[in-house]
Amino acid sequence: MIKKIVPFLVVFTLVSIIVLLFLSLGSSEKMIVIEENNLQKLPLKMQLNKYQDSDCGMVITDLEYASQVIAPSGKTWFFHDHGGFVHWLEDKSFQEDAVIWVMSMDTKKWIDGKKAFYSLTDITPMGYGFGAYEKNADNYIDFETMKLKMLRGETLNNPLIKKQLLGNSWKQ
Repeated sequence: MIKKIVPFLVVFTLVSIIVLLFLSLGSSEKMIVIEENNLQKLPLKMQLNKYQDSDCGMVITDLEYASQVIAPSGKTWFFHDHGGFVHWLEDKSFQEDAVIWVMSMDTKKWIDGKKAFYSLTDITPMGYGFGAYEKNADNYIDFETMKLKMLRGETLNNPLIKKQLLGNSWKQ
């Protein structure tokens, strides 16, 4: 009789452990994916390791290439690579009216993403290569050009583009 009960007890114990693990994970602090009511449409203060990228789902652990996209309704989404917000925003009905804030590499502050200048060769979290800058420099591009390059796949993730931009310093 005990030999028949043991397998059931083992399965019951394993299921109980799994349920407890899921319950404990569910009660831990939730990641922030979206903030509501940002009616002033200003960049929100972000705490590292608390926000989740709205495009790829990764946790934002560094603000160096962070972006925020704000809809006319005041909903704000967060990104850890500027290319990600371009990809994510592409099919949104409010894309033309969105307010975009990007962290500037040169001034270390939030700047208007539509007025920023973008490098093509920064080492960014998702490998797209677009670093945002407040001040223009040689080989930087404007927002519309960056957006077009991102949507065409002309990023550092493309080996042909990478070789073209980095020359012989990059090997496949």
